[in-house]
Amino acid sequence: MEFSKEHIINEIQRAGIIPAFYHADIEIAKSVIESCYKGGLRVFEFTNRGENAYHVFLELTKFVEKLPDLILGIGTIMNSLDAEKFIEAGARFVVSPILKIEIAPVCKKQNKPWIPGAATLTEIVTAKEAGADIIKIFPGSVLGPKFVSAILPVVPGLKLMPTGGVEPTEENLKAWFDAGVFCTGMGSHLFPKKIVEEKNWSELENNIKQVLKITHQVRFNSRK
Repeated sequence: MEFSKEHIINEIQRAGIIPAFYHADIEIAKSVIESCYKGGLRVFEFTNRGENAYHVFLELTKFVEKLPDLILGIGTIMNSLDAEKFIEAGARFVVSPILKIEIAPVCKKQNKPWIPGAATLTEIVTAKEAGADIIKIFPGSVLGPKFVSAILPVVPGLKLMPTGGVEPTEENLKAWFDAGVFCTGMGSHLFPKKIVEEKNWSELENNIKQVLKITHQVRFNSRK
């Protein structure tokens, strides 16, 4: 199933969360995606972090065909060659921890959302001018919500996604959405090691439901 760039960005905004996960075990990766799907998420970032990440991703693109409205993207992309390879394999959006301008034309040509990482106002503006659809604020735990609230008046209209240290709690999510973020990126805090090791997928599904509920509530309240 094909998704337009506009649909993907709208779905990311609707969810308010892009979950990011990697595991070398294909079956575990499938179970995590399915748990997120059952919990209500329709976007998922598989991170390109292990030696067999590409092989696992290829299998996941086949798996998500039975989840027809799930949008599977790729993260931790560091160069244009990997961007091309994973888009060809089926990635619907591309996320990077760094600002690598050479990735921009690849995503533009394929009409896929490009979400580069940035840690300074100069990098953020450079990313925006290069065509970034959403900008990943990384590491979020270092920069913090005050960084976001300080720069948005300077460069209005930015779609910012803090990642790295974002916690699935009402207090933390409220701080980010009150600051004006477009969405959040969550990895290890969303997928506790114990749950994954014990393969407690029902607990993960319930956790996803709860985080989505909190996200939607604090985002609604932040707009008042």
